[in-house]
Amino acid sequence: MTTRPDRDALPYRDCVGMAVFNARGEVFIGSRRGEDDPEQSKERGAPWQMPQGGIDKGEDPLRAALRELHEETSITSVSLLAEAPEWIHYDLPDEALGIALKGRYRGQRQRWFAFAFTGPESEIDVLSPGGGRFAPEFTAWRWERLSRTPALIVPFKRQAYEKMAAAFADIPGRFSHG
Repeated sequence: MTTRPDRDALPYRDCVGMAVFNARGEVFIGSRRGEDDPEQSKERGAPWQMPQGGIDKGEDPLRAALRELHEETSITSVSLLAEAPEWIHYDLPDEALGIALKGRYRGQRQRWFAFAFTGPESEIDVLSPGGGRFAPEFTAWRWERLSRTPALIVPFKRQAYEKMAAAFADIPGRFSHG
């Protein structure tokens, strides 16, 4: 029998999340690669999420968001729309504690940014991001309504996605729908 680490003794991992909106006010979501990923077991629900990633020590969160967005999607053509007003946290489920996030964290403390995608869709490449310089994290992608994203995420991240969607709820209305 393996013993789980003490959740309260583990810190949160500082991370960024990116909500990338197209000209119709829809948001980018990617289907996560599932193999060897304790956060993404099939029993926990759909493998969709928005791009996200860690903030390097001393790195500015906005710079981290732009870097991670490029590393996961090849996207560089964006303009900043908004930043969520507070850090949004989620905790790993008990069965992933000590395994996911290299076993060093209890969950993530995320700083969310909303961007307008200003490039052509041909810029988006999740299978060979950064021209193949980065390992792919998604197997597919699509545009989705922001309000639907909490229902598409793994259940333990749902509350964080609800907070993110509430923070950016006015953004889809800024775009012409058509």
